[in-house]
Amino acid sequence: MTGTRYSTEEMLARLIAFDTTSRDGNIPLIEFVEDYLDGWGVPYFRVDYEANRKTNLFATIGPAIAGGIVLSGHTDVVPVDGQPWTSDPFELTARDDRLFGRGTCDMKGFLAVCLAEVPNFLAAGLRTPIHLALSCDEEVGCKGVRPLVAHMRDNLPKPRAVIVGEPTSMQVVNAHKSAVTFSTEVTGHEAHSSLTHHGVNAILVAGELLSEISRIREHLIEVGDPTHRFNPPYSTVHVGVIAGGTAKNIIPRKCSFQWETRLLPTADTTYVPHRFDSFARKLEPAMQAVAPETGIATEAVNSVPGLAPEKDSPAESLALHLAGANSTHAVSYCTEAGLFQQIGIPAVICGPGSIEQAHKPDEWIDVSELRKCESFMGKLVSKLS
Repeated sequence: MTGTRYSTEEMLARLIAFDTTSRDGNIPLIEFVEDYLDGWGVPYFRVDYEANRKTNLFATIGPAIAGGIVLSGHTDVVPVDGQPWTSDPFELTARDDRLFGRGTCDMKGFLAVCLAEVPNFLAAGLRTPIHLALSCDEEVGCKGVRPLVAHMRDNLPKPRAVIVGEPTSMQVVNAHKSAVTFSTEVTGHEAHSSLTHHGVNAILVAGELLSEISRIREHLIEVGDPTHRFNPPYSTVHVGVIAGGTAKNIIPRKCSFQWETRLLPTADTTYVPHRFDSFARKLEPAMQAVAPETGIATEAVNSVPGLAPEKDSPAESLALHLAGANSTHAVSYCTEAGLFQQIGIPAVICGPGSIEQAHKPDEWIDVSELRKCESFMGKLVSKLS
């Protein structure tokens, strides 16, 4: 069976043309990929995240056996709203040796290489399967891939390794931080601002909590990263959004804020929330002595596990061999790789392009990065045939 052949650049142009901003879904792009795979007789299936809007796709080239290699990437992109693009973000534009468009770097460039290589994968007579995993809603907390990861764990022959093609300039990354987003709401008690002793000021209580977060931040810096591989070389905590109050002469009843931790993969994940919660509990008695209904509530809104280096990792050794590299790297952002590692599949990150170009107006990828990725795939085929 012979389908349509695309060069990497031609495939990238097709993928860029789909506006797969996370909020809008990715079904048209997935349908295009399905039609393309149908032409080559490649079996695949979907695992939905939001029915009829957002889905994951998993395809297999080669025998349906354990020990395969998963090439994984997300199809969604960040918004272009308000960004000063100098060309259409959803039309691939070439200038010099750079290709511009939303997702060129993060991370449709990797997906374009993988899909354009499908005919070569098929022609090689693979003894070990290559799997393609295309996910959704990565950009909003690595949420969309979770049903696919669960399906792989429960229903599929276990792969030997996962290579997540986030932009690393084709360097092999074997570690990244975790990310947990928290939402805290302080409930106070309203009163006239001239009668402060009759009320509980939710904003002032929130201020004390924020001061504790600042102290936690300083502690994390002091503990640091013994490996000195990360930038910055310590776990971090950050407050990003805060809201509260109704008028300057009303003691505020509500104040809420959202904050996050990005912890080293070896860090104790319970330390920050336990310390924060313990401090919050110490504030509540004085609040409730004025008004019993007051209190402080915190919930973890989203969590992405870190990626920890693994001794004798088959994913790491394979990727280093294919990339022609001798050393691995660590990054502070998080990816879907930690979720694959969490179910027992060794994972690394290695893909074309630089994270420096991601999420920006006039996002671009250098053509040379795509050539390096094609070489990587060629070596993979040789090794698995």
